[in-house]
Amino acid sequence: MSSALAWFLLFLGGLFEIGFTTCLRFVEGFRNVPWTLGFLVSVTLSMGLLAVASRTIPMGTAYAVWTGIGAAGTVLVGIGWFGEPVNSARILLLLGLIACIIGLRLTAL
Repeated sequence: MSSALAWFLLFLGGLFEIGFTTCLRFVEGFRNVPWTLGFLVSVTLSMGLLAVASRTIPMGTAYAVWTGIGAAGTVLVGIGWFGEPVNSARILLLLGLIACIIGLRLTAL
């Protein structure tokens, strides 16, 4: 698999991580069937894409980038849709996290 495809799949897996963390908010102890199905599909796709991407990208780098995308995206979903607080410290830390993700990508070339 090409490196570009592996990175694309890893990014897509990170987006599905955002999906499963968002669904997790609504599963209500896994009694809410639609959200539970969304969670199960998202977590399966997310981890499956991580597994495929890590065949090309070193596992430590892939895992760090995957979790970083999920963490940053989940923070943004929390701010955008759930009214979580926004302050300068949070924004700076989020930008630092994104910079680290980019840095890991650039050093893996």
